[in-house]
Order: sequence, then structure tokens, then C-alpha cells
Amino acid sequence: MRGTESIKVISTFDQTFSDRSLLDRIKSGDISVSRLADNTVELRIQEARISDSATYHCSTPSTDSVIRGNYNADVQLNVVPNSLIVAPDVPNPVVPEGGSIRLLCNVTRNFMEGIYLSLTWSVKKGSSLLEDLLTFGPDLAVAVGDESTRRYTDGGMRLQMGNGVSHSLVLSGAMPEDQGMYVCSARLWTREEGVWKQIQEKTVEMGEVTVTPTANSLTVLVQKDSTLSAGESLLLTCLVSADAAASVDLEVTWLMNGSRTLAHLSRAGVLTNTSDVVDLRRLGKWDFQIKVHGVEMSDAGLYSCKVGAWVQHESGRWYKAAEKISDPVRVHVIKQNPDYTVVLNSSVNAKFFGDPMALECRVTNVSNLHSGRLGVSWLFRDALPGDVPTRTIASLDENGALMPGKTYKSRVEAGLITATRAEPSTFKLRLLHTTDADAGEYSCDVTAWIPTRHGSWKKVAEYLTPALKVSFANKRPVLGVVARRLREATATGSTFEMSCQANVQNLPPGTAFSIHILSEEAIGSPSRKIASMGPEAVLQLEDWGEPGRQDSLMLVKTGKRDFQFRIQAVQVTDRGFYWCEMRASTKQAGEDWVEMAKGVSNKVQIAFAHKGPTFAVSIRSDAVSVYPWETAKMECDVSVSGTSPTTDDVAYEMKWFLSRLRGSSSMSLLASMDRWGVVHKTPRNDSSDCSLERLGPRRFALSVHSTQDSDTGDYHCIVTPWIRSTATGLWSKAPEVSSQRVFLNVKFALWDSMRLPLLYGICASVTVGVFSLVLGLVCAHCCCKTATPTSPRSRNKLMELEMD
Repeated sequence: MRGTESIKVISTFDQTFSDRSLLDRIKSGDISVSRLADNTVELRIQEARISDSATYHCSTPSTDSVIRGNYNADVQLNVVPNSLIVAPDVPNPVVPEGGSIRLLCNVTRNFMEGIYLSLTWSVKKGSSLLEDLLTFGPDLAVAVGDESTRRYTDGGMRLQMGNGVSHSLVLSGAMPEDQGMYVCSARLWTREEGVWKQIQEKTVEMGEVTVTPTANSLTVLVQKDSTLSAGESLLLTCLVSADAAASVDLEVTWLMNGSRTLAHLSRAGVLTNTSDVVDLRRLGKWDFQIKVHGVEMSDAGLYSCKVGAWVQHESGRWYKAAEKISDPVRVHVIKQNPDYTVVLNSSVNAKFFGDPMALECRVTNVSNLHSGRLGVSWLFRDALPGDVPTRTIASLDENGALMPGKTYKSRVEAGLITATRAEPSTFKLRLLHTTDADAGEYSCDVTAWIPTRHGSWKKVAEYLTPALKVSFANKRPVLGVVARRLREATATGSTFEMSCQANVQNLPPGTAFSIHILSEEAIGSPSRKIASMGPEAVLQLEDWGEPGRQDSLMLVKTGKRDFQFRIQAVQVTDRGFYWCEMRASTKQAGEDWVEMAKGVSNKVQIAFAHKGPTFAVSIRSDAVSVYPWETAKMECDVSVSGTSPTTDDVAYEMKWFLSRLRGSSSMSLLASMDRWGVVHKTPRNDSSDCSLERLGPRRFALSVHSTQDSDTGDYHCIVTPWIRSTATGLWSKAPEVSSQRVFLNVKFALWDSMRLPLLYGICASVTVGVFSLVLGLVCAHCCCKTATPTSPRSRNKLMELEMD
């Protein structure tokens, strides 16, 4: 029966009962009926079709005169489409011991109500039977095979459910016995009368996986033979390689002549069996290095490296999977001192006092140094008649540490004198700013050092170069600077122009000039750097960051030693004193600029009367105390005295500040609004937030929403007026004004914080109590009920009172 349509299928007593559309299937045996017992008949459909989904009605006609039971019954049949597709990803065919095997199974099907999916991962090892590893479903339960229970419990087998299509089973800590053919099986189930019934199954081989034992791929190699001089340090590296996973760790033992243990490093990194002259360290996961300090003749011999590979089992236990020893390498030790020659020359010559100077000490023809090191001492002697002592300028010891001389310590620490190792066998001495006392004879003393067995260094050779004479011209460079006012600023919006000219003496050719323009509001007040131009004539605006006024400032070079500074459309804030600071610098090829002389000019003043309105700002708050999560609102009103401009000719910048400590000078910016009305808020770490609004032409408000404890403190605002000139239409900035401070206190609401927890606790207690009473009544009714009724007492004779 499909809806209202009824089709006759088959009958046990009427051969003509079947519908004409089913006769071919009945003749072929696809649809048949058989009597299993005297009171049981079975309808069988050999190959179910989608069209067979219907309600089947079974009737047993009877000629009884009285109805004594049910003669009809219905059963619903749903035929599931054959849509199950299993397409697994091929796992890595070769996995190292200790690695992971990832088994990804992709399953697609048409989802139908009442149809459930289960996945089973299995493995076939050799000719053995298929062994189930894990089954997921159909009731979302996980069933683990008997041989895999411990591995699953230890975490070595993990099920990773994907997006409904892709599902993975990961086997970590792979061992050689895990290799085999892995199979993925997908089954569709339905539940009938409380019993799971399988309706479809697809099984696909995922691929063969081979687990490579660590012992097969483990290789141990020590670098080639070495020849050392006595006193040098022996360095040998043990190179280990293996097709191993991250769970593999190594222990290393260095041997000498096959039996003597020099050092042992366990897999936990514990170093044992070492001496003071032997160091063993791990350069990486697979590289190990041994260092023997200050070798002697007895250290010659055969050195080998023995490596044990440990693999971590899925339970966290470690076991030694392999052990291998390298081929020995021979170490030869000879006794021979180093030999070399030294050449001293001047790479940068200073012509005048103040010029930079550089000396280069180059070591050549070095032999037999090996692991030794070179040190240098720079020496100076005044070119005066008589016996003048030699002084040490600076030294570089065998470790490369700089040690300044006693009389040159301050210049070395200030960076005016540098001693460096430019190359392994080249040393340089630089004097960035020479003085009169630097004229004289220079020499360098190069020493050779070799390491000893106890980690110290021993000097074995020394070479002192002939003296190199250095002299300077007697004239000292002089730089004077004069500032002149070219155009005076007489009012707001006018132009100020100033020139700076340098007068120099005794400067070498190729000298370049740099300039800084500085200003101060009054004599003795803090100065600020307005603009600068370096020797390359690149303009740099320093402390001139006012938006929209970058183009009003100009600093140009009008001659070799002449500069011109201009401010267009000056404002009230530009009043003060301006002056120039110039520097003369020289530069050698490949070097930085070196200052030769410095000069400061006279001061030029911008002073004009300010003819404009005067501004003031006041602040008030709608509340001084609020509770958390409430909103606090504060207003700032700007008042104007004097000649008040029109509303369109004045604009205001507004900034709001918070000082969390009452009366403290430390302030943090909360938010700002520029003169165009654009709001900028400072990022906050709290759950509260703030907003700005303009209530009128000169009224501004700050609202703090969802206040927290961190919002407690002093609030104030700073206003910067901007006035537009009616004559020129240019905007000028007036001095900023600050309001008084108002204090906002955020109180702690005890009842509000405890109200919800108390309400939740009472509701939970009442719910648990009612549930306990209901459960007790149900248990009493079910468990204490009499199983069998007692026989009624006979009424035909009397019974004794005790028995009654």
C-alpha cells in the first residue's frame, strides 16, 4: 500500500491473486512466499528495489462464526538506495619505527532517517586473518579489537572524526609488527525492535604499510682523521642519521682505542664519564661533538662513536631499538709552535687635528697556529727627544675582549677610539677625532696563544712591528654662525624668514655642512628642535608635527655655507626665539661622517601682539559616584571673552584625560575630537567604553559606559581653539586651555554581585529536593510491591487466634 493505492502481491492459496505488474518478478522467484510453520508464512523479496518501499498488509481470512483474534497486520518496508561510497586515502607506504600511521577513510552516502553508519579499521598481517583494530558506530560507541585494547588505553591509537566525510585512525609509536595491509569497512545499519540490523557494507583496501626498523637505517659517522699540534683542542663530530620519527632519542658514547670511554651522554641529556679536559655537547638532534682541550702526545689514537637509538612506545615507555658504532678515525698529535709575520700601515691619514685616523695591523704567513688564537696590543710613544715611555692604547686578548690602556680608557669607553678584529688575521685601530697629543709613533704587538688541557690559554709567540710616525697640521678648524632676520612676522598669518651663514677657518677641502633650527618660548625655557638638514642636504622635520602645517615650514640650502629658514602663516604658538646650530663634517671613502667643528648662532625673536579672543573651559559631571555597569556623563563648556568670532570662524580640538591617582600629574588620554569632528579613542583593556558628542557650538560631552573600578579617578579636558582670519581665510591655532578636574568614584555593588549566585543556588537546591522525593516514591512503589497475591482464607472453619 502506497498512500491510497493498494497492490495485490502474492497469496498462499490463490494463484491469480497477484497484480499483473508483479507477475514477472514472481515467475523469476524475485518475489516468493513460503510457509515456515503451521502458523508462520514468510514473504521474501530477493532483490529489493526503491519502488518496493511501501506498507505491506498481511491478512488471514477465516470462516469462524465468531472473531477470536487479529486476522490482519501491517509492516513498513524502507529500501535504502545503494549510495554508500568508500574512498580511503592511501597511507604512507613506509613509516619509520616510532612514527605514526594515519589511516584516513572517506565515506559518502545519502542521508536517510533511521539509517546509521559505522566504520571499522582492520589490518591483515601476512597470511593471517583480518584483524579488527577499531569500530566506530553505529550508536556513536567505540569498540576496540582484543589485540588493540591496551594500545587504545595508552593513547597509541586515536580516533579523529572529521567533517562527516573524512575520518582518521592514527597509530602512534609504530613498531615492525604493525606492518600489513590496512582495510576500511563502512556499514549501514537500522534499528528494529531494539536490535541493530546491518543493511549494507563496503570494504576497501587502504594500502600496504611497511614499518622500517630503526636498526636498518641507523648510520653513525665520525669525520676524517685529524692532525693537531700539542696544546690545540681536538674537535670531533659524530654524525647520526636514521629514518626515525620525533619519538626517537639517542644516547652517545665516545670511545678511544675501542675500550676507553671518554664521555657518555644519556638520552635524557645527562653527561657522565667525563674529565676536566673533555667536553661533550649536542649540536642538534643528530649531531654530537666532543672537544679535548690542550691535546698532548698521549691523546693520539683511534676515536669512535657508539650510538644507541631509543624509541618511545605508545604507553610512554622507552626501549632500545638499535645500537651501532662508527668506524674509528685516527688522531695525530705533533709538537710545533706557530710562526707568522706582521705588517703595520695607515689606512686613513689624518691631515688636521680632528680628522679621523685608522691604522691596520695585518698578520701574514701564518703557520702551525691551528686552533690557536691571535691577540694584539696597540702601543704609542710621543715623538719627543729623550727616553719617552711607551703607552698602551688598547689590547685585544686571545678571547677578543677589549682592554683599554690607562690613559686612553675614557676615550675608548666613549667610542672615540675603537680596536677591532676586521678579519681573523687583521686588526684595526681607529681614532674618530684626533687631538694634538695623538701625534707620535704607533706600533702593534701581536701574540699567539694556544689552549691548555685545563681550559686556559698559553702565549707561545710574539711579534712587535716597527714604529709608524704620525703628525698633523698645526691649524685648528673654526666655525662661526650668524643668523639674520630677512622678514619679520608682524601679525598672525604673516611670514617669518631667517638666514644662517657660516664663517669657517682651517677646514679641509670637501667639508660638508649640516644645520639644526632650534627655538624656545623664552630665554632659559626648554628648547625644541624644529627642523634639520644633514650633510647630504636632506630636510628632516623634527618637532614640527602639527597636522596641516607641514608645507608652511621651509629650510633650503642657498649656498655652500648659507641656509634659509621660513615659516609661512605664523601663529600665536610660533612666538619665541629661533637660532641655528651648524656642524662641519668630513667623510672618508667607506666611513661615516666625522664632525670637525660646531657653531651656534645668535637668537632671532618672533614677537607680535596677539589680538584675539581669550578662551576658558569649565567641566561638570552629572554624578560623582556611580555603580559598576552604569553610565557616567561629563560636560565641558568653552567660554569666550573679548572679541568673539562667529561660529563658522572658530573650531575646537577636544581631548579628555584620566588620572587614576587623585591629584597625580600622570595622565592617560581617553579620547579626542579634532576640529573637523573626527573622534579618536585610545584602545582599552577593560569592558567599559567611552563616547564623545558635541552638544552645542561650545559644549562637549564625554560618556563612560559600563563603568568599572579602573574608571575611578580625576577627569579633565583640554581645548585647543582654531580661529579663521576673515581677511585671508587662513586658520590659526590659539593657545590650548585646560579645565579643572572632577573626580568620579565607581562604587562596589555587593548585593548586585551576590543576587544571581544566591538565586541559582536556591533553585538548584529545590530542584534536587523535588527530584529526590519523586525518585523515592517511584522506588518504593516498584520495589515494595507484593509479587503474588495471598490465597483467600477459608471461611468454613474457625482458626486459632494466634494463627489468624
